Amino acid sequence: MSTPLATLSKTDAAPPPAAPPLRVVPTRRAGQWAGATLVLVLIGLGLVSVVRNQAFQWDVVARCFTSASVLRGLVLTLWLTAVVMALGFLLGTLLAVLRLSSNPVLRAVSWGYVWFFRSTPILVQLLFWFNIGALYPQILGVNTVNLLGPVSVAVIGLTLHEAAYAAEVVRGGILSVDRGQIEAAESLGLGRWRRLTRIVLPQAMRAIVPPAGNMLIGTLKGTSIVSVIAVQDLLYSTQLVYHRTYEVIPLLLVATLWYVAVTSVLGVGQYYVERHYARGTAGAR
Repeated sequence: MSTPLATLSKTDAAPPPAAPPLRVVPTRRAGQWAGATLVLVLIGLGLVSVVRNQAFQWDVVARCFTSASVLRGLVLTLWLTAVVMALGFLLGTLLAVLRLSSNPVLRAVSWGYVWFFRSTPILVQLLFWFNIGALYPQILGVNTVNLLGPVSVAVIGLTLHEAAYAAEVVRGGILSVDRGQIEAAESLGLGRWRRLTRIVLPQAMRAIVPPAGNMLIGTLKGTSIVSVIAVQDLLYSTQLVYHRTYEVIPLLLVATLWYVAVTSVLGVGQYYVERHYARGTAGAR
């Protein structure tokens, strides 16, 4: 006997047809593309203007870019940067350790050093060290005028200034290490020095490298300030040339292009160093 239609349950009814999948249409951003096109056009017009402007004297730039005096200044700038960064981070690491010490006197000394050298302009520090002979004509029987030449003054002044900032960078990196790592090292009986060099600093490098790379680039450019005390760095070398030839703009372009080239290389190196220390983390790329 056939079952009446009224007695069919709802579950026996045919399922409704599936709805067609929705098509995702990206939002149209005509205004953004128009703005980007306008920016590119303006950049292109600016570049064309710079290339075609005879006042830049690009032939002089090409001739002086690899001249002997400019290259000597570049070498001195690179040497100053390397020495100041090495000594600055060495002293800065010591200051950071003192700042984290349980001894209140050591903490106060470290804090006072950082406070003083971060509060004083680097130009004032350089001029002070350059004129140190007026305060102390002799130190341990040695004439300070002959002892501290312009290059020595530049190294001392820049290193002391750099160490104050390096101390805060290293201290921040050390504080970023999980306390459990230090406690685990203590439970293994590792001494304070081994905990610092084997456990803390290797892990802290992930937080230290990015600001340290920025400091390196800043130090490279900041060495140009030593030209005020007649240190023949890159900027001072170009100044000597344009004081003689009166070709100010092209010689300043020479210095600018060298700074841009070196900082670009350092930026690439910083990227790979950061990637090395970021291995195994979510930030690795």
